[in-house]
Amino acid sequence: MKLSTGALILAFAAAVEGFAPLPQPALSLSQTASTSTTLYAAGKRKRNKRPKAKKQQADVAVADSVISQAEVRSLFSLWNSALATGDSRIVAQRYAKDPILLPTVSDVPRCDYDSIKDYFDNFLKMEPQGQILQGDIRIGADWAQDCGIYEFTMGATGDKVKARYTYTYVYEDKQWKIAHHHSSVMPENLYISKEINVEEVRGLFQLWNSALATLDSKAVASRYAKNACLLPTVSDIPRTDEAGIVDYFDNFLKMKPQGEILESNVLIGDNWCQDTGIYEFTMGASGAVVKGRYSFVYQWEDGQWKIAHHHSSVMPEEQLAKANAGASKASSKPTDSEVRSLFHLWNDALATLDPETVAKRYSKSPCLLPTVSDLPRTDHESIKDYFVNFLKLEPQGVILESYVTAGDDWCMDDGIYEFTMGATGAVVKARYSFVYAKEGDAWKIVHHHSSQMPEEVVAKASIKKEEVAVA
Repeated sequence: MKLSTGALILAFAAAVEGFAPLPQPALSLSQTASTSTTLYAAGKRKRNKRPKAKKQQADVAVADSVISQAEVRSLFSLWNSALATGDSRIVAQRYAKDPILLPTVSDVPRCDYDSIKDYFDNFLKMEPQGQILQGDIRIGADWAQDCGIYEFTMGATGDKVKARYTYTYVYEDKQWKIAHHHSSVMPENLYISKEINVEEVRGLFQLWNSALATLDSKAVASRYAKNACLLPTVSDIPRTDEAGIVDYFDNFLKMKPQGEILESNVLIGDNWCQDTGIYEFTMGASGAVVKGRYSFVYQWEDGQWKIAHHHSSVMPEEQLAKANAGASKASSKPTDSEVRSLFHLWNDALATLDPETVAKRYSKSPCLLPTVSDLPRTDHESIKDYFVNFLKLEPQGVILESYVTAGDDWCMDDGIYEFTMGATGAVVKARYSFVYAKEGDAWKIVHHHSSQMPEEVVAKASIKKEEVAVA
């Protein structure tokens, strides 16, 4: 991205060399006022004492080639008001006949009315409204320049985005029009990655654990990112906003939990990191000690590492052992190959393209956490409903990696599988967990958790966020 931005800047320099006489040394804001006054006076002398310009109302375009600094700044307000209309044609009309626009979120220079309108067709969907935070104004003979930093509030999302800007205005057909507009993202936010090492990643857990010790659910919720997702240990409801996270910890903190990491596996990326493993909680209210599996994905947000994703789950082997503790019938422990063969029964059911046939592979009390649905499916009808849409893709799966655990009358197969979608030809990898239990004489799926590959998901999310930030 750095190279493409540099290339655009060089291209712009060559394109505007003919009309933008701006090879002046950079001045401070205090120097700019006197310089602008000098340029203004020189422009007047050069035009042989032309009559003073008539004063215009603030909401009317400056209609004289003699212009003051305040009037230059008001030209931004005209452009910003055009954005507020939501009409890309009105915005494009603020540009000169022979313009150049180097937009914030497009690599393509826009050099005519149609291409500028095309850019704003999309940008205006975010309902942007801008405000200049700091700027530098310079004035010449029939041209003016305003450059600095502006901030946009996106009405469609509420996001605020800063960017750098340069406007060069020319006096054309008795109006001031934008001949050149260059808008770019803030480079420090874009290119600087926050470094973190493995021990520092593990230390982030202690910040969260210390928040638990306050017994203040809002303090705990503050450790999560603005768009976080919490899949709690003892709630079926995904928590995706502050209110939902606070609500969960209102109850959980009554047990006075304090955690300790027993096993940790850390992965570090560009402004994100991940810590997954096993932790153990001691409940101060009861003395109970509980183990769980955890996944924390952290992201750098507002100068802090925050939890973007937190998935906590009970230890499955222990739960299944308890479920089967009261069984009076003779137990049978399947072999690894027998466990893996159960996948093929499910895959063959997919091949029928019949949702009812697939749903019958699940137990009477199942739990399906599907790949492409946020909704847990815990009964026959909801599982059938999920496969109504999924089977339209004509999926067929193959296991790439498999890790089998087997016990008395239960077994578990975890790993990575890959689907080829017959309807589209697409090939998709995902992680899977199948837990099987005997129901009568048949092995049925008690639990099925399927999720996208996390490294790919985090990478796509980072790219998307960067694209939003660039806007």
